[in-house]
Amino acid sequence: IDGEALQPSNAQTLRLRMGYVIQEGGLFPHLSAEANVTLASRYLKRPAKDIQPRLEELCALVSLPRELLARYPHELSGGQRQRVALMRALMLDPAVLLLDEPLGALDPITRRGLQHELKEIFARLRKTVVMVTHDMGEAAHFAGNLILFRDGRILQRGSLEDLMRRPADPYVTEFISAQRAPFDSAGS
Repeated sequence: IDGEALQPSNAQTLRLRMGYVIQEGGLFPHLSAEANVTLASRYLKRPAKDIQPRLEELCALVSLPRELLARYPHELSGGQRQRVALMRALMLDPAVLLLDEPLGALDPITRRGLQHELKEIFARLRKTVVMVTHDMGEAAHFAGNLILFRDGRILQRGSLEDLMRRPADPYVTEFISAQRAPFDSAGS
């Protein structure tokens, strides 16, 4: 991170410079939304006077009404849970935001709405965002530079057009074709 290699001696320090959102948010079901968001801050014994303003700022950023923070994850919609998970990832103001299939468990309408909202949020944050997704349309929506991995190695890097028109490996062609297959046969 910022040129510093991850080592056992600096893992905790570097970890605090990363925010992470996993599939389906990964919220703790026994904690309220607010307790989920503030968990790391409380663990690190940050002063409450610093936590509350940050909480308000994040609610505004992700368009989550403050009163929803009193609810537990099972009392929130899928989109609201993802907003809470994003708030938790951003609470410590990390340099890098990692997202692992953050929208995968959402219905298509909610997913599309959140894609647009997240893109705006990422533009405002001006942070490095790394998103893992198997949806090429979603990847292209968020980034101009896509990286296709297979077995832990980079097969190709470039725009969606590069991957589609100039595949660097037969697997790239297969992956792109599999993405389009359901739409190509929809009219048959």
